[in-house]
Amino acid sequence: MFFSLRRLAILLFLALPGLALAQGAQIAFGNMQADSSLPVEVTADNLDVDQSDGTAVFTGNVLIGQGEMRLSAPRVLVIYKENNQGIEQLKASGGVTLVSGEDAAEAARADYNIDSGTIAMSGNVLLLQGGNALSAENMTVDTRSGTARMSGRVKTVLQQGNGQ
Repeated sequence: MFFSLRRLAILLFLALPGLALAQGAQIAFGNMQADSSLPVEVTADNLDVDQSDGTAVFTGNVLIGQGEMRLSAPRVLVIYKENNQGIEQLKASGGVTLVSGEDAAEAARADYNIDSGTIAMSGNVLLLQGGNALSAENMTVDTRSGTARMSGRVKTVLQQGNGQ
């Protein structure tokens, strides 16, 4: 009995190579590598600027675009670099959607570090790639390499072909 269970587990692992993705391995995200030096375009219903701490808060239907990547959320805090020499970080909250190419991810929050090109999404992350869905507590997207890493109770549903 032990041998047959072990053999079944190995066969399942080989038959479902995507299952390894659910264990925290890197996965592709988006259909291209993003260029973090491209301009960041922000559209929102409201804007509050605080010159004393170098921040701005966009609220209401916030849509951020950089190249082919889009991020939307109800609220986004923009942290500027010293002397307002560009954007250092974007902190989106209230339910965030990130779209790049055919891939889309949703989470409670997302922090985008512009210089490193890293987006850290957290809180009930859901990633949709074609017919496949992955969920986890956290996902870190490297926009430069076009990859993502999911962690924290990762779950996946893999669609199987019909064999034809």
